[in-house]
Amino acid sequence: MTSSHGMNRNIRQIYFENLQFLRLFRAVNGFKLASYSGSMNVKLGLKENWRQFTLLVIINTFVGGMVGLERTILPQIAESDFGIEANTAILSFIVVFGISKAITNYYMGVLADKVGRKNLLTIGWLIGLPVPFMLIYAPGWNWVVAANILLGINQGLTWSSTVVMKIDLVGEKNRGLAMGLNESAGYLAVGVVAFFTGLIASEYGLRPYPFYLGIAFVIAGLLGSWLLVKDTVHHVTAETRTSRVKLLHHVFRETSWTDKNLGSITQAGLVNNLNDGMIWGLLPILLVSKGFTLAETGKLVAIYPIIWGIAQLVTGKMADHFRKKSMLFWGMLLQGLAIIVLAQSATFFQFAAMGVLLGIGTAVVYPTFMAAIADFTHPQQRARSIGVFRLWRDLGYAIGAVISGIVADLFGIVYSILMIGVITLISSLIIKVRMD
Repeated sequence: MTSSHGMNRNIRQIYFENLQFLRLFRAVNGFKLASYSGSMNVKLGLKENWRQFTLLVIINTFVGGMVGLERTILPQIAESDFGIEANTAILSFIVVFGISKAITNYYMGVLADKVGRKNLLTIGWLIGLPVPFMLIYAPGWNWVVAANILLGINQGLTWSSTVVMKIDLVGEKNRGLAMGLNESAGYLAVGVVAFFTGLIASEYGLRPYPFYLGIAFVIAGLLGSWLLVKDTVHHVTAETRTSRVKLLHHVFRETSWTDKNLGSITQAGLVNNLNDGMIWGLLPILLVSKGFTLAETGKLVAIYPIIWGIAQLVTGKMADHFRKKSMLFWGMLLQGLAIIVLAQSATFFQFAAMGVLLGIGTAVVYPTFMAAIADFTHPQQRARSIGVFRLWRDLGYAIGAVISGIVADLFGIVYSILMIGVITLISSLIIKVRMD
């Protein structure tokens, strides 16, 4: 009896010692005790996780819709409601949006494994909740700028979270398709909402009616994220056990530039959003200056993101089968050529045709960016590497708005557009020469 009692005591002692070790391991590494056991039961793949994947696609539609609110009408609001005419001043809302989104992207990558993807997604919607109301009731341009700071934080947390969670769910096989579906939903929403806000504004005025859409988006996104989305921590743990990708020594430096592949992808992402920031801010002004009505301007502005969104349903899957270097090179090259021709366009058909080509070029590179970043980073470092990439990519909004606004004020909008087109061509050549 004594021997049996002693044996049981030793077993209990070993059990509690191991339990203490596991608790210490959890404290040091930031994992929950359930993470490992939960990861044993999950399966990676689009088919296996289609319910959560579909929910995240729907939520990203609301995310894109929040940006589409401003795409057509905000430059007109600057001029008509607040008397702002200088291109640099008008584009200030894009500058603060790009900077706040870029910084938030970086910290989302850092915090994703500590706070949780789902929690960051929900927090992002809470921060975006005041945005449509601020745009409706803004008494001055500073309110619009402040709303875009919150919008940038909202976009950085929500869009980045949906991107990372979808990559977590599908595993290695369908990353391109996953990003194609994600970005297609988001940017199709940008284009559709840009069209409808222009239509609503032409019928009922610039404020408040177009922004009622934003109130619906932010409420639906918040409730869906809070009540229905599940975190993907177990999927990351499961993939980590089988990944053969080497850990990066310095995630920020290597993703930014020193790694030939990651650095090439990152500079292209920055330039892609640099030209998108220019299109966002200057294209509506250029179209109105050429005599197009607000409704026509809304249609032309919407073509580019709509084609961008739809085409990614195809180009995302292509990124799983074709060389990512080739797709990035040709996509950036097509963008640059389309922008240069856009600067010389005069008719509705010419602007529409260049919008289609620009949308196709952007659709070729956009899902490929994320799929390629995921290919070259270890699952444990994926969120941080994507955060660094999206930091630089979305700083492109601010850089593009500042550069194009200054050049437009000094030399005219046409020269500004031409300059951005040339920069985009140079970016394509960097991919061609530097990337493996």
